[in-house]
Amino acid sequence: MRSVVADTRPLQHGDFRRLWTANIVTVIGAQLTIVSVPAQIYADTGSSAYVGLTGIFGLVPLVVFGLWGGALADHLDKRRLLTITTVGLIVTTLGFWLQAALGSTNVWLLLGLFAVQQAFFAVNQPTRTAVLPSILPMDLLPAANALNMTLFMAGAIAGPLVAGALIPLVGFSWLYLADAICLLATLYAVRRLPPLPAERHPGSPSSAPGLRSVIDGIRYLGGHPVLMMSFVVDLIAMVAGMPRALFPEIAHVDLGGEAGGGLAFAVLFAAIPAGAVLGGVFSGWVSRVTLHGRAVVLCIVAWGVAVALAGAAVLPAGGRLHPWIWLAAVALAVAGAADMVSAAFRQAMLQSSASPEVRGRLQGIFIVVVAGGPRIADVVHGYAAGLVGAAWATLLGGVLVVVLVLVASALVPSFARYRADLPPAGASTGRRSPG
Repeated sequence: MRSVVADTRPLQHGDFRRLWTANIVTVIGAQLTIVSVPAQIYADTGSSAYVGLTGIFGLVPLVVFGLWGGALADHLDKRRLLTITTVGLIVTTLGFWLQAALGSTNVWLLLGLFAVQQAFFAVNQPTRTAVLPSILPMDLLPAANALNMTLFMAGAIAGPLVAGALIPLVGFSWLYLADAICLLATLYAVRRLPPLPAERHPGSPSSAPGLRSVIDGIRYLGGHPVLMMSFVVDLIAMVAGMPRALFPEIAHVDLGGEAGGGLAFAVLFAAIPAGAVLGGVFSGWVSRVTLHGRAVVLCIVAWGVAVALAGAAVLPAGGRLHPWIWLAAVALAVAGAADMVSAAFRQAMLQSSASPEVRGRLQGIFIVVVAGGPRIADVVHGYAAGLVGAAWATLLGGVLVVVLVLVASALVPSFARYRADLPPAGASTGRRSPG
């Protein structure tokens, strides 16, 4: 079973174990706030248009501070930066609690707090990921990323269920307070980290953490085709193949579900994260794979095929729920598992082959790509569904993923040939943990 279930060897390293264990509570706590903010906005305004503003108020600081936060992570002590941003997250979450406890209905105050919180998150997340090569051996990075993603996806399932059940019982303020208290676990784990000063190497981008530093990081990425391709193939997978914007229409029109939710709606939305969790639980094999580039290509091909099969599964449904919903759910779960493994390998490639002094900036770009790709997909798939229908748009999007990723890997063959045990020339292998 050790060769099948998740590789837990990273948990033998104290710093990683404390961070990961703290995340068990903080991920669920974060989901309480993620669910409560739009729910409170709708309760206060009765307008979905105001709820939709969370996309803008969340994405803009995520992009701006994700890029800048990566530059900060490359120039400052990472432990200090994680401490500052974690405290910032705690303070903004307490702001959510205070406005709800006082009965405020000012939607702009709520959106403003949300934007500030997302700014702190955008700096915190790339810094936390950039820390891993400094506290773990390089050969454990794929397993560590798989463990992190499994925990995140599990929280994405459990958090909304818990929040949905508790909001009618205790109200919004107590959920915000619970999130703030949960964040104390992460603050403790961060304070237990050793000092993690910025690393400097001759010939590497080293400008001050401003616009020039961000540009230097992008220029570094452009000079390393393997690293650049790790972002390109993810954009292909998400923009062409993420059909989440179509789930409401598929659930209602193709599967005959309720217009405002229901079984079909819930199953479709839960299938991808559920598959990602299962993929993480049975990810023991990832640590034995050295051909990371080929593994990413195969995983994204599997994602595209599974998404196409999900679209094909509902084409003949004709408004009937069973068994088509379960066929689509299985296909989407397979897609979620493939995406989880792909992300684990792509993160490992960035962490192991990038020079240490640009890892933060590359992780910042990673956050922007991960956040921006699905949002672009929402627009693209929504337009395509208006032309050919939601099921066909899902099927054709999956096929397009397969075609584009194979073309991209053929144009940059060094990506598919990338081996974890043979990093690109000049790339740093990082600092190994003493255990």
